[in-house]
Amino acid sequence: MTKAVAAFLILAMAAHLIRPFGLPGLQARRDFWRLALVAFVIWTLDLLLRP
Repeated sequence: MTKAVAAFLILAMAAHLIRPFGLPGLQARRDFWRLALVAFVIWTLDLLLRP
């Protein structure tokens, strides 16, 4: 599961660099680092909540 989440978030960051999503807080290409923060939080939660 962790690898799938990581792959999805890396793809989302790459897609955002190509064409920004236009969501609040993700308007410009330089905002892709925010996706990295979200990825880190999700990955950490996944590791902590693993049985």
